[in-house]
Amino acid sequence: MMNIGILGGTFDPIHIGHLGIAAAATTQVGLDKILFIPAGHPRFKRAKPSASVVHRLKMVHLATNDIQGFEVCDIETSRPGPSYSVDTLVEIKANLPEKVNLFFIVGMDVLNQLHRWKDPERVLSLCQLLVLNRSGEQNFNWDEFYQRVPAAKRRIRNISSPIINVSATELRNKLATGKSISGLVPDVVAKYIFDQKLYLTIGEGRTTN
Repeated sequence: MMNIGILGGTFDPIHIGHLGIAAAATTQVGLDKILFIPAGHPRFKRAKPSASVVHRLKMVHLATNDIQGFEVCDIETSRPGPSYSVDTLVEIKANLPEKVNLFFIVGMDVLNQLHRWKDPERVLSLCQLLVLNRSGEQNFNWDEFYQRVPAAKRRIRNISSPIINVSATELRNKLATGKSISGLVPDVVAKYIFDQKLYLTIGEGRTTN
């Protein structure tokens, strides 16, 4: 039985925090590989990503090329309209052998919005959720959550990751003000950002990671 993890996001830009989460999930759950899936236009984000789909895909490819078990999937960026996780999972599942377990990696903040997703029960039938524990989120109300989404019982597993204080918003602001991002993104990604002159205006893009 193969175990495949899914890590979605706008990756605007991808940074060491994303890679750390993927590595932690791989080790703790025994994943055979992780699919990085850049979003086109996520449903719950107020603003469009700052960098284009082409640039964001290229940066994810550059960041993951040399890491065994990390792969990039453009399923959402090639789909018109808002990205729905259930549609992505259905399409991925249809193109995989039957004996595959899918694990969708999410943060606790995303988990708290699960009841607002398109067809959350179907999502949970297609995959297990790997929920990233972050500091300050230990007071999550699990009883209330399971009342809202009963199908989530026995479909959730907690994982932990080293605390890495970096966000895409922070990186964009640093770049716009001429500050160094050394060590916060892979070197090849930093070079690409500078070569392509990305993120030159402060406040570009969305307001969260």
